[in-house]
Amino acid sequence: MADDYVRRTAITRLEVTDEQRDLLEDTISEWKRGCQLATDMAWGKYNAKSDVQPLAYDTVREQTDLGSQHAILATHQAAQAITGCIERRSNGKKVSKPTFTAPTVKYDIRTMTLFDDDTVSLSTTESRIRCDLALPDADDGYQRQYLDSDTWSVTESTLTARDGDYFLHIGFRRHKTDTERNTAEDGTVLGVDLGVENLAVTSTAYFFSGRELTHNLREFETVRAGLQQTGTRSAHRTLEQSSGRELRYVRDVLHRASNAIVDEALRYGCDVIAFEDLTNIRDRTGASWGHKWAFRTLYEQVEYKAESVGVSVKQVGSACTSKRCAECGFTADENRPTRNDFRCVKCESEANADYNAAKNIGLRYVRRGQQSSRRTGNSQLALKSGTMTPSGGFTAHPEGFEAEFTDKSHPPRATPSG
Repeated sequence: MADDYVRRTAITRLEVTDEQRDLLEDTISEWKRGCQLATDMAWGKYNAKSDVQPLAYDTVREQTDLGSQHAILATHQAAQAITGCIERRSNGKKVSKPTFTAPTVKYDIRTMTLFDDDTVSLSTTESRIRCDLALPDADDGYQRQYLDSDTWSVTESTLTARDGDYFLHIGFRRHKTDTERNTAEDGTVLGVDLGVENLAVTSTAYFFSGRELTHNLREFETVRAGLQQTGTRSAHRTLEQSSGRELRYVRDVLHRASNAIVDEALRYGCDVIAFEDLTNIRDRTGASWGHKWAFRTLYEQVEYKAESVGVSVKQVGSACTSKRCAECGFTADENRPTRNDFRCVKCESEANADYNAAKNIGLRYVRRGQQSSRRTGNSQLALKSGTMTPSGGFTAHPEGFEAEFTDKSHPPRATPSG
């Protein structure tokens, strides 16, 4: 079962020749066509892989240059996309038939083979090609813990074209240990709130500003809209270059933010990092599509970085986390007089709104342990000044305590109470 596995992704650039580049470009193009053909045929009829594959496989094989296994994977991708639409529709969202424009193609163990000499063999529309993995020079690059391990096995992966380069997102999985399968997930919890003004705020009052990211995303969107409207070949080339710069910039910001969150969890001895459910975060925060992608990517980065150092990452329900007072529990719209401020109309406590939400997110996971048959209910919320239990009990950090044992620098902290 899927729940019995721990999954990770290792990303590496490929060293490709001009001939290989052309083959990969053709494969991506045919992949997008195959996925669209399968989707067009199944839309409004089926969404299960077991139904879409027999319906669309022959057509995909006949009308594209995809090999047999890639044709199967294309029908599965179509099924997955349609299922996503059905789930969004069930949540009251308007949906339209999926379209496939991203420069990607899926691979599995039948279409991709990794070798011990740091090369990979990939199926294309014409033949298999063998490319070098452009791994970091250092032997301790994070990819090595998966590539050189007998514990992790390769699973479904994704090839992505970006700014003239090709990147392989290699999927790995391993069986959960008995401890991971059975151990109750209690301990100290770090709550994390994601947003536009502040990209991330933790229950320990760590603020990672989102203003620069928001400004640059808007600038990128303005430039992109202008180039798309121009429509010339030159504009298209400039658009591709701009998109590459945007992606590199955003990934760098998310890399720094995810490192900061994991460092904060380690600094305060946390066992769990709790995020709010990301399903409808765009509606809750008023974020752009670019923000929604950034939130999801940030969560995934925190997940693999945290779990590699023994910290679990979870999501909890998002209802009322922005309107509930983390001090007394009173919930009301009036508690949020402005976007950035929280003032409880009952107990009159005041806080930064994102900080209050981060504490509520962490508290929701802590309280959930009291009702869980798999947990003991012994969780506590990490705060800057101490820890808080589900019943509201507070334990201050010892006098002179400095929750600091790494030498990494971070942006200045805001200092709300708590």
